[in-house]
Amino acid sequence: MAEAYPTPLAGQRITASLLRAMQPQVARKTADTSLAATTTLTSDPHLTFDVTAGAVYAMDGIIKYDGPAAADLNMGWSVPAGALGEWYGWGVGHSPVISTSNTPALVTDTQTSRGYTVRTETNDVAQPRSFGCLGVSLTPLTVQVWGMLRVGATGGTYALQWAQNTSDASAVTLYTDSWLRLQRIA
Repeated sequence: MAEAYPTPLAGQRITASLLRAMQPQVARKTADTSLAATTTLTSDPHLTFDVTAGAVYAMDGIIKYDGPAAADLNMGWSVPAGALGEWYGWGVGHSPVISTSNTPALVTDTQTSRGYTVRTETNDVAQPRSFGCLGVSLTPLTVQVWGMLRVGATGGTYALQWAQNTSDASAVTLYTDSWLRLQRIA
């Protein structure tokens, strides 16, 4: 059975707060953020939500980023204690992501000398994953994200966390207009 939150009842007064509760929350980056020489996951200052104890949310979004090929992007989520769920990221696999060859070849879902072209694994809601950087100036990449968050008995903050996968003096940058959407469904 499909889920919706909240479920209005017959005769219930429609209020602004009831209508707002039916709307998805959208967070978007209003400025670029760069991190250099760090592998410590840090909550993004723009891509953050307050979540309610006992609630269930569906999430999706697009993360636009760039950085040195030696660093790559490592991203995950800050979740309240006891939260469960899964997230998926569809983006460039971590280094090496580019090689050249005149010969076509079938590449299986593993990292090879040709690179790990697309990452498609399912991840626990609290597990980070790395995605590749090309290291070519002005060549941003994207990671499409989606998933489900089931908040336990403790509400709190749900935030995208990220850092370099391998420390590098040149910065990895998450760009303006990256966005996340969170829709409460139960």
